[in-house]
Parts: sequence; structure tokens; C-alpha cells
Amino acid sequence: QVQLVESGGGLVQAGGSLRLSCAASGRTFSRYAMGWIRQAPGKEREFVASITWSGVSQYYADSVKGRFTISRDNAGNTVYLQMNSLKSEDTAVYYCAARVGIAIVTTTPWEYWGQGTQVTVSS
Repeated sequence: QVQLVESGGGLVQAGGSLRLSCAASGRTFSRYAMGWIRQAPGKEREFVASITWSGVSQYYADSVKGRFTISRDNAGNTVYLQMNSLKSEDTAVYYCAARVGIAIVTTTPWEYWGQGTQVTVSS
């Protein structure tokens, strides 16, 4: 069982930066691939980024590639999403997710989800 708690969301102007954090409970955090998925108002959930259990490989949606960076600290049971050059279309609730096995580039099937953190980018 893994519990995920996101933080770091907020209001930022277009072109600005935010860093999201996701703190995970449990001793086996390093077994899990981690991901970030977002959902904008009135839209379906969208894959943003994922990272393998080791942190060696990262995957990104085309819409964020070159602007967002996913990383993890297995000793600290935390995964991060550094978001730079933010655009109004990045406005969404951002969810942290975990799964045993390979990192995936879709919104399913992730086994565990956080409650989400709101990111609002003003133009």
C-alpha cells in the first residue's frame, strides 16, 4: 500500500515556474514507477510525465517536453515535477501516481493516486 501526497501547486504567471512534490509513504517506494497526470476543467485526464523506479529513464508528453522535468529521491520517498515556461494551457489539477513495474506513458493503469494539487497559470 502506498499513500501519495502532492504539494507545490499554486498560481503563477505565464512563463513562470513551479515545482511539484509528491511524498510517498511506505518503505518500498523504490519499487514503484512514478508518474504525473493532470486534468484540466472539462477535459479528460492527460499523461504528463513518468519515471522508472531507478530514476534512470523519464518519459514526457509532447506538450511538456523540454519544459518539465520529472525526478525522484528514493531515499526521501519523494518524486518531483519541475515545471518551467508555464503556459495557460498547463492549468490543471496535477496528480501523482504510482505503480509496480514499468513506467508507462498513459493515464492508466496506475495503482495508487494522490489527491491532486491545483496549478493555475495566468496569461
